[in-house]
Amino acid sequence: MSEWVSKFNKYTYMKNKVRFNELMRERTKAMAVRVVKMYAQIDKTDEFRIIGKQLLRSSTSVAANYRAACRARSAKEFFAKISIVIEEADETLFWLEILEETDLIPSSKLHSLKKEITEILKIVVTARKNTKAP
Repeated sequence: MSEWVSKFNKYTYMKNKVRFNELMRERTKAMAVRVVKMYAQIDKTDEFRIIGKQLLRSSTSVAANYRAACRARSAKEFFAKISIVIEEADETLFWLEILEETDLIPSSKLHSLKKEITEILKIVVTARKNTKAP
């Protein structure tokens, strides 16, 4: 009986893990799309172009590397990819803070995006902590 329960729990865990990864892939992609749309709507001063392109690169990298992490062939590869996701998410947050602190975009327009990237960052940091380092 305990062997069956063990197999069932493992199956349930894997099923939930797959669903969680699907939701996080959608969430990171949606965040990147929000950044792209925001960039498209803002008047392009020289300062905004420079910072905005860095923001575009880092935010889309979060989504692309999370997707790659989900396809990792080993725990070592997952750890490496999720580490890139953390770096890029932190950089995305940095550029949003720069845009806010330089008044290139009003705080009110950045609040929900900063909150979303902060939540994503916390989730992936936890995922990396729960993965054994290679």
